[in-house]
Amino acid sequence: MEKIIIGADHRGYALKEDLKKTLAHSFDVIDVGTFSTDSIDYPDIAELIAKKIQAGEAKKGVLICGSGVGACVAANKFKGIRAAICHDTFSAHQGVEDDDMNVICLGGGIVGKSLAEEIINIFLNAKFKPEERYVRRLEKVKKIEDKKINT
Repeated sequence: MEKIIIGADHRGYALKEDLKKTLAHSFDVIDVGTFSTDSIDYPDIAELIAKKIQAGEAKKGVLICGSGVGACVAANKFKGIRAAICHDTFSAHQGVEDDDMNVICLGGGIVGKSLAEEIINIFLNAKFKPEERYVRRLEKVKKIEDKKINT
């Protein structure tokens, strides 16, 4: 069974718990926390997800905070992570197909359970389209990421 990593801060905890139950029907879910509504910083959860993807424990992750913004900013600081906020189904598949997105960020205070389930399902089933233009763009992103100092 394919593995998926999921994590949330305290503001995304409730949605994470709902999604985890749904995902468990089709995926081996690796939950990196948080495990309560006690305050926790989203960069810590973003790091846990990023490190598991970097280590090859899963190919995709779901990261939830209150708005999705902070989690997305933090996740994109890690090499090899291409995270995006997706509160709609088009962005969820387009981000994977065209940009090889591997972490989807959601706002626990923005999307409800039903929409989140639909978005996540589309994200997890989307595949990168290896067309020349998408591969070329992805290589440029990787070159930017590999630079020691960005100007």
